[in-house]
Amino acid sequence: MTEPTRIPRAEHSISRSQISQGTLKVLYTLKDAGYEAYMVGGGVRDLLAGLEPKDFDIATNAHPDQVKAIFRSCRLVGRRFVICHVRHGNEISEVTTFRGPITDEHERDDTGRILNDNEYGTLEEDAFRRDFTINALYYDIRDFSIIDFADGLTDMKRGVIRLIGDPELRYREDAVRMLRAVRIANKMNFKLDGPTAKPIPKLAPLLAEIPAARLFDEVLKVMLNKQAVNNFLQLRELGLFAQLFPQTEKAIEDARSYNFVVGALLNTADRMKNDASVSPAFFYAALLWPPVVARMRDLIVRQNVHPNVASVQACEEVLAMAVQRIAIPKRFSLPMREIWQMQPRFEMRKGGRAKRLLTHPRFRAAYDFLLLRAQAGEAPKELADWWTQAQVGTQLPPVREEAVDSADGPVSTEGAAPVRKRRRRGGRRNKKPTP
Repeated sequence: MTEPTRIPRAEHSISRSQISQGTLKVLYTLKDAGYEAYMVGGGVRDLLAGLEPKDFDIATNAHPDQVKAIFRSCRLVGRRFVICHVRHGNEISEVTTFRGPITDEHERDDTGRILNDNEYGTLEEDAFRRDFTINALYYDIRDFSIIDFADGLTDMKRGVIRLIGDPELRYREDAVRMLRAVRIANKMNFKLDGPTAKPIPKLAPLLAEIPAARLFDEVLKVMLNKQAVNNFLQLRELGLFAQLFPQTEKAIEDARSYNFVVGALLNTADRMKNDASVSPAFFYAALLWPPVVARMRDLIVRQNVHPNVASVQACEEVLAMAVQRIAIPKRFSLPMREIWQMQPRFEMRKGGRAKRLLTHPRFRAAYDFLLLRAQAGEAPKELADWWTQAQVGTQLPPVREEAVDSADGPVSTEGAAPVRKRRRRGGRRNKKPTP
């Protein structure tokens, strides 16, 4: 048995006043019912680092059915490992039973990923099942001390992210740990420990084995935050981004496309810093826009497809390939299509088309998207300025003819055959009566 380090209340900075009321209620209720109960993971880690935790997790020796018997608001979720969600007002506390050690009895797939993990154990066994040392710190509600089995406090002081156990084996158990390592490292302004970082480029293809629905949530966690740009750069460096967005990775070899993605991520980070909301639809639309542009260009220039048809076809093809890796729900993919397909319409500024576009339910998101394109040099600044002015006055601003002629669309049509104008065919009204 490993003897843990126990840090008494007087020697650490965590106070109960920093812990949510729902978490405290669950901890005390489990303790009063005769069970062990600890706050664990990111909540302890972030409080020690002086950060505000997004949520708090609880570990206990009570089994899920026992937790459910104590809390009427408890709901059991998960298949691979059952988790208890206990509601307290608007807050949901995630309660997990101590996990037992990994054995040959655990069901795995061909890559080594654990498929079933409902084996329970002790506090010590649970600590060594955690992913990173700084996530294996436990706050004991009985005496308010911190328990450290894996030397996580030392790594906190060193500023490093270190996996518990053999890194390659731990990544094979759950490849999402590679994404989590990048996210936590940049959030804490820590560095990846050498052995923790080394196997990632080789094991990056294991992300293909993760269910697409789970990757949707994990990508949002790693990219929709204040460290979006740093996460993006490190994901690319480690070969992880190419596994998540292979189409985008290829398309951003073009400098303007790369600048567009970085600009979108900077915009995301700024909004998060200002506590403004960021729509997953807008975020995914930005990340997948470069391959949409590349495919539109290919259809127009090389295959002589009409621009309107090419726009729709490119959007559908790129999205169809993307959802094979990351399951983007329809409530987000439908707005994405609208944002993309509204971009060519911004060039149509005469007559009633501009006024109709201003009243489109998705106009604001599409307009913000246009601003990002203009900032990256992909769309004319004059075009973005015109639409900015159009939202202010009662009348639409004048359109300079030369600006209309020279305005670049979302793709260049240089080299494409000219689009023939359709002849208006007469209907019955236009036919002359037969003598």
